[in-house]
Amino acid sequence: MRRTTVKRARVSALLVAGGLVAAVFVPAATASPTSGSDSASGSGPAQTQPASDALLTAMQQDMGLTKGEAKARLAAEKKATAVQDDARRAAGKAYGGSWFDAKSGTLAVALTDKAKADAVRAAGADVRMVRHSAEELTAAKKRIDKLSAPAGVSSWQVDDKSNRIVVSVVASKKSDNDVRAFVADARESGPVTVRETAEAARTTAAGTVGGDPYYTGNVRCSIGFSVHGGFVTAGHCGQKGASVSGWDRSKIGEFQGSTFPGSDMAWVNVANGWWTEPVVLGWGTVSDQLVRGSNEAPIGASICRSGSTTHWHCGNVQAKNVTVNYQQGAVHGMTQTSVCAEGGDSGGSYISGDQAQGITSGGSGNCSSGGTTFFQPLNPVLSHYGLTLHTA
Repeated sequence: MRRTTVKRARVSALLVAGGLVAAVFVPAATASPTSGSDSASGSGPAQTQPASDALLTAMQQDMGLTKGEAKARLAAEKKATAVQDDARRAAGKAYGGSWFDAKSGTLAVALTDKAKADAVRAAGADVRMVRHSAEELTAAKKRIDKLSAPAGVSSWQVDDKSNRIVVSVVASKKSDNDVRAFVADARESGPVTVRETAEAARTTAAGTVGGDPYYTGNVRCSIGFSVHGGFVTAGHCGQKGASVSGWDRSKIGEFQGSTFPGSDMAWVNVANGWWTEPVVLGWGTVSDQLVRGSNEAPIGASICRSGSTTHWHCGNVQAKNVTVNYQQGAVHGMTQTSVCAEGGDSGGSYISGDQAQGITSGGSGNCSSGGTTFFQPLNPVLSHYGLTLHTA
């Protein structure tokens, strides 16, 4: 791709004119950036409008909301995101987790000490009394992380709402001796609830098919978010030093860093006439979305995903700090969502409003019958590699 002399405002039209193959290359292009500062944390100016009409339409279709409900929810989620840090500080050691409560439209904070309730409410959150602190549950999960998990165990995470650790097992494997032994050992580590899933989690990379954002050998994956000097994507898509080419098979750059399993993160440098833009492709379902920061949305918040196979879909954040047991090995610190994904969506973007959230890793199910997906949170990737998010 050698279009360095083309003005940014024309890039979107050029990509669409090239057909599907062109359109997939993207988080590299469309609207030109506006004023604002970039930082490793990714915070930036907020939009005056909660979302475009197209984004509201997508939320209506995927989440069963009316337009008015979608607008109200985005506004409430923005407020919840803004108060969560203050609420956690107010809770101190009594903090037991937090999530966005869609029914009340507020941030709910779990507490182990009633004496902290007034301070948390003063910070703008509701209070739920629980038995276990987040510190206790996180410590218990770390003990489970040290166990060797069989293939019949899909994932495990701290569930803030239930104030327990949820271990997901494949329904057809729940009676296997190794699965039962893992669950028994997990229960010795702390409060555990077992849930069944139809199938094990898998990564969402795919072999070469049409309409690819980028290739590594014969593997197709999706661009995540632009950073200064390149873009971030999933670690399982390629090893450090592997060459990356774009939709037109011209070289983009190489993987400069890659981690998988353990985490699922990587970044690719951009050179050879390619450039970066602070944009997530809407695939015609919504307008292409500008990225203005990376403030982390709470559990329960709405979130949308863009990928080269299934394009644009939305859902909710279900859990954080999830350990996912892929066939290749466990990955830690993942976020679980109700957004569907399929092969080739790996590395793609999760965004909430105009705030970048993370990178598609894998999951189960599909976009016909629905599914569960996991993403690598973005801010740890930026911190790990010393990158700065490209924001509008």
